[in-house]
Amino acid sequence: MSKHAITLKVNGASYDLVVASNKTLLEVLRDQLNMPETKYGCGTGECGACSVLVEGDVAINSCLTLAATMDGREITTAAGLQQNGELHPVQQAFIDHSAVQCGYCTPGMVVKGVSLLAKNPNPTEQEIREGLEGSICRCTGYVKIVEAVDAAGKAMAVAAD
Repeated sequence: MSKHAITLKVNGASYDLVVASNKTLLEVLRDQLNMPETKYGCGTGECGACSVLVEGDVAINSCLTLAATMDGREITTAAGLQQNGELHPVQQAFIDHSAVQCGYCTPGMVVKGVSLLAKNPNPTEQEIREGLEGSICRCTGYVKIVEAVDAAGKAMAVAAD
């Protein structure tokens, strides 16, 4: 099996790594970089638990992405969304709106919410639901999650004014 030397910038820190050609970004984040906040759910890209941001605003399923293809890219996990000890507005909104139950899907949902709001700062409810497609929550309905993303978008708009 071939190996590749790559550099990843994850949550603001640069990592020089050697990865096997068949290793996914999820495996590298969890096993080599000890970042368990990115969850392994289904391994087939169906649940969204492994979602991370690439280049700041594109949400991808890290379980489907080979780590070697991410050489030189900037990756942000849910834990990397905090700035100066402050939660990202989407993270805070999930807390404020009780959009968290077991928490397993939460990192992926938050990442998808951040990605959506980066592209569409004032989404409709339908656009939020579509933006969260591919992320499954097994504990709760999606009402509180949608409300949290909506509230975060509004809070971010007020902060920008």
